[in-house]
This record gives sequence, structure tokens and C-alpha cells, in this order.
Amino acid sequence: MPKNQYARELFQLPPQVRHRDTLPAVRIALSVGIPLLVLLLMGEPKLTIFTAFGAFTALYGRNQPLLPRVIQQTSSGVLMVVCVGVGLFLSAHHVAGWQLVAVTSFFAAVCAYIAMILNLKPSGPLFYIFVSAGIASIPYSGMAVRDLSLTAASAGFSLLLGVILGQLWGEGRGVPTIIRPSLNHKNVATQTLTNFITTLVAGLAGNLLGLSHAYWAMVAAAAVLAAPSMSKRILRGVHRMIGTILGVLVTAFFISMHPDAWHIAVLIVIAQFVTEIFVMRNYGLAAIFITPLALFMVHLASPFTSYELLTTRMFETILGAIIGMVGAIVSPSPEHLGKDTVAIPVIRFARDYRRR
Repeated sequence: MPKNQYARELFQLPPQVRHRDTLPAVRIALSVGIPLLVLLLMGEPKLTIFTAFGAFTALYGRNQPLLPRVIQQTSSGVLMVVCVGVGLFLSAHHVAGWQLVAVTSFFAAVCAYIAMILNLKPSGPLFYIFVSAGIASIPYSGMAVRDLSLTAASAGFSLLLGVILGQLWGEGRGVPTIIRPSLNHKNVATQTLTNFITTLVAGLAGNLLGLSHAYWAMVAAAAVLAAPSMSKRILRGVHRMIGTILGVLVTAFFISMHPDAWHIAVLIVIAQFVTEIFVMRNYGLAAIFITPLALFMVHLASPFTSYELLTTRMFETILGAIIGMVGAIVSPSPEHLGKDTVAIPVIRFARDYRRR
């Protein structure tokens, strides 16, 4: 990518096309906000992290017709519940440090492999790392059935809400079904191994440096590798670093005002909505809101008043993004690996269409 084009893409904000971002943003924000509201009314803010992770189900199948989206969200919902279960198991057995990094990297790679087999979008192990390691990092409550049930209920609600709203306002209606690439297990295995090694290195580096939330470095590395080409991955890494630094400042501003749980809940819903508005158009701008979104979720589960956690988030994200960019440079990208597997189904589709 030429340098001037790279600079333009770093700051450009393409216009929204036919409510492509607004409709999913409203749906996803409601999927997160309504279960959160219910738990706050019940006086259980510490349980909101389980419903928030279940609501990640709503992120899948974005801008796809209703039936393919339902299939994707059903599959992703099951994976989210499994991730929470693994996190609870690790928390109950006090797995921490490099062991937590190693187990999480391996498990997330397995989930990412399954997701590629199922063609789930968004791709990569980002959410599987975030959910499993995030749950593993909080004290075990001793009520695994309750916690898993909350996650499953939230995932089911996200799925149901998507169906209802999809029928009401036609999200994804008229959008052509995405042609699924031919599955090449060698290429899928290569991408899985790349994600596993890169996130493992990022987590171990964060752990060796004594950072308290090494999985944030893993998440940042996974976010970089989720982009489809090397140039896009480098751009994603720069966006992630700049957006996180600005997002930490935004979070610090609100935390300095000592908000209560209700204020935090409103901020989470707003941050989720704005993230979805911009995430497909300029990842750096979205990352400004991704950062407080993640930190506010942590704050509800385990309130913090020190700014140390904010600086840790910033340093670990920068570390993970750099390692992710190095991984992008030394490994083949999905775009390179998938040229033949993408072309073959397109050629077959065109051939079959001409025969009609």
C-alpha cells in the first residue's frame, strides 16, 4: 500500500451506506443494555459481565440476511457459553500467570478454528480470549450454573431480539447472501496456528513484564490479526494503539467523576452503540469507545478507583498491537491464503448462473 494511501486510510471515515451501521448498532446496544438493566434493577451489578459476554452473540452475522444471521448467532452463542464455562473452571482452580495465558491461547485457537469451519464473522479469537480469560481473572463465585444460565439467557435474548427487529425493520433484507469460500483445511490450520502463536507470545510478554491483565495484550494481538491483509493488519494495529490511548483518557475522565452503577450502565450502552457505528468505517475511531466499553464492564463486575488499571490497559494494548503487527509481517495473511478458495466458488456461481 502506498504511503499516501496508507495515511488517508488511517484518518478517513467513509460515509454510511443504507443504514448498514445504524440498524445493527441499535440492535446490539439493546442486546447489551436490556439484560444489564434487568440485573441492575435486581441489585446485581457484579453479574452484568456474564450477560454482557452473552450479548456478544449479537455481534455475529452483521449485515447478513436474517436466516444466515440466526445460524451464525446460534453457533456463536454456544461458543460464548462454552468460553464462560472454561473461564469459570480456570477461576475455580486458580489458574493464573503463564498457565492462564497458555490455556487461554490454546482454547481460543480451538474456538477460532471452529469459527472458521462455520464461517463465523467477526473472525479470529478476539472474543474467545476476552470472554474466557476475563471470567478466569475474576474471583470464582461458586455458582457456575447461575453464571452459565445468565450467559445463555443473554445470548438467547440477543438472538430473539435480532429476529424480532429483523422482521420489523428489515435489517439485512435485500442483501445478497455471502458466497462461502471453499474450505481449505491447510489454510485454516495456518491461520489458527498464527493466531495461537501470536496471542501466546503477546500474553507471555505481558506476564513477563509484570502487567496485571496479560490477556488484554492477547486481545490486542488478536484484533490486529483479524484484518484480512498485511497492510490492513498494520493499519489495524496503529488504529488500536491510537484509539486505546484516547479511550483511556475518556475513561479516566468519567471515572474521576465517581459514577454509580446506573451511570456506568448508560455509558456502556452509549459506548457499544457508537462503537458499532464506526467499527466498519474507521477502526481507530471505534477503538476510542471500545476501550471505555471494556473497562466499564470490568468496573461493574469489580469496581476500581485507581488509574493504575487504565495505564495497564494502555501499555498492554500497545504491547499486544506491536506483537500482532510483527505476527502479520512474518506470517501469511488470510487474503493471500484464500485467493484460490475465494475464486473457485465465485467461478462456480457464475457458471451455474449462466446455465439458467
